[in-house]
Amino acid sequence: MWPEPVSLQGTHASLKPLALEHLDGLVDAVRDGELWRLWYTNIPAPDGMAGEIERRLGLQAQGSMLAFSVFDAEDRVVGMTTYMNVDAANKRVEIGSTWYARSAQRTPLNTECKRLLLAHAFEKLDCIAVEFRTHRLNTQSRRAIERLGAQLDGVLRCHTRSIDGSLRDTAVYSIIATEWPAVNSHLSWQLQRPR
Repeated sequence: MWPEPVSLQGTHASLKPLALEHLDGLVDAVRDGELWRLWYTNIPAPDGMAGEIERRLGLQAQGSMLAFSVFDAEDRVVGMTTYMNVDAANKRVEIGSTWYARSAQRTPLNTECKRLLLAHAFEKLDCIAVEFRTHRLNTQSRRAIERLGAQLDGVLRCHTRSIDGSLRDTAVYSIIATEWPAVNSHLSWQLQRPR
C-alpha cells in the first residue's frame, strides 16, 4: 500500500489515521459553524459522519485515499483531511476533502497541517507533485491554497456536479517537487512569525 497510514505531529496540529473512534469528536467539530450547510463544498452533516468515515476508509482500503483526523494543540478533533486521487505509479497525490471546525479556521492549524502533509509527500513518499482542487467560487479555499505557494494549473469548467445539482468549475493547483524547498521555507516562516 502506498502511502501507508502514518501519524504526523506538529506544534499547532497533529494528523492521525482516521478511525471510527474519532466519530464523536468529528461530529462536535462539524457542528462548530454548521459546516455541512456550505453550498459550494461537500462536508458531512452530523448524522452522516459515520458514513463519511466508512466511505473514506473504504477508499483507503482500495488504495486511492489516505484519510486523517485533524487534532489541535489541545488534542481535540477539529476536522478531516486526506491524500486522495493517489497515483502510486506516478507518485502524485492530491491533498483534499479537508474541513475544519470554524474555531480552527484562520489559525496556524491549516498552515501546519498542509506543511506536515507536503513534507511527508515530498520527503518520505518522494512525490513528483502534490495537487489541490477546490470550487472556482470558493474564494476562502483558493486564497488559502495560494498562500501555501501552490500555482494555479487551470480551471476545469463544468467539471463535476455539486451536491445541490449545479455544475462545478474546479480550480486546480499544484506544487511540484522542485518547488518544495522554497515552499517549505515560506510555510516555516509563516508558522514562526508573530500573530
